[in-house]
Amino acid sequence: MTTPPNHALVFGASGIIGWAFVNEILQDYPAPNTFSRVTAFTNRPLSPKISQWPPSDKLHLISNLDLIHTDPTSLSTFLQSHLPDLETVTTVYFCAYIFSPDPAKETALNIHMLRTTVEVVESLCPNFRMLVLPTGVKAYGVHLLTSFPFATHLPLRETHPPLPEPHATQLFYTHQHALLQELSASKKWSYIDLRPDIVVGFVPNNNQHSLAQWLALYLSLYRYIHGRGAVVPFPGTERSWAARAQDSSQDVIARLGVFLSLQPRNEVGGQSFNVADTKVPGTWAGKWAVLCEYFGLVGVGPEEGEGLDPAEFLLQHQAERGEMAREYGLKGGHGTAEDGVSLSHVPSFLMKGFDFDRPLDLGKMHRVWGDGAEERDARGTWWAVFDRYKAAGIIPDFER
Repeated sequence: MTTPPNHALVFGASGIIGWAFVNEILQDYPAPNTFSRVTAFTNRPLSPKISQWPPSDKLHLISNLDLIHTDPTSLSTFLQSHLPDLETVTTVYFCAYIFSPDPAKETALNIHMLRTTVEVVESLCPNFRMLVLPTGVKAYGVHLLTSFPFATHLPLRETHPPLPEPHATQLFYTHQHALLQELSASKKWSYIDLRPDIVVGFVPNNNQHSLAQWLALYLSLYRYIHGRGAVVPFPGTERSWAARAQDSSQDVIARLGVFLSLQPRNEVGGQSFNVADTKVPGTWAGKWAVLCEYFGLVGVGPEEGEGLDPAEFLLQHQAERGEMAREYGLKGGHGTAEDGVSLSHVPSFLMKGFDFDRPLDLGKMHRVWGDGAEERDARGTWWAVFDRYKAAGIIPDFER
């Protein structure tokens, strides 16, 4: 008996990982007939043209879904009015996320969105079988910096114990896992947790946590002001320059998530999976020059002291940014203080604060993924993302 094609719902589809789930499915990963449909939900307006997704009859794009201010009744009505084929839904990739500096509020907001979505999908979609939830290495406490609890227990494995209190309770991932365990108990559906480190990826609108976006904007403007061949010191410290970790390409995360979502529930359900581009951790010392090369710049190690802050550099050179945007016809609204989305502390936090080793063990990922597992070097990961920002008109093509 032939298994019917899958129908995926992607919530938070314009975010850094949600975008990649849609992109991979539209590019027929893992095979042309695996998915017949992908319904992409976004909060902010997004058109197929701006999205940079490949044209496909499989795509159903629905914008203006505000999960924060939606209760189960209104979400049920919304889905039934927009999706006549709810009975075909098999898979949910839940990438919706709301940031709050208040841990309790962040937990409440994100739990509300997840609970509402799962309960409604479960009630309307009789063939729903798997939910994929991308979380991250906060599960290991890397965001605690000097209080990182597993500094002497490396590499980081999925079998590590939970974070000690009060950190576990303050992290909304903890509550998301508890909720999914509760809701999926004795049900025919299950869930999978993906744990990437820094996600390297493209977004068509804007992303408050995207380091790739910040660096694309920073290095483009640096090139515009200082010209080809200019030397760019690493905007971090000697310690962060040498810290060992792995990047997590949005493409690799999405591919692993799609692959796992198609596996039998009893083999992968309820489990966490580290995901990154390479088994062997690298350093900024090994990739900064590669990133800068894309822009015709020469990347070197950090200077003494604090060094340049990419967000501060963009703020200080707003006039030049405007000139560059007009000259190259660029889209605005990315990485600016007034956009209401970008978080200016992100580059400094990720490139200075992460000054300790935090390698991930990828044994489980490669063992389960088998022959489908892939590795990508810094050039393959970062240059592909910069190409997407260039194609979207967010950064200039200096070679045109």
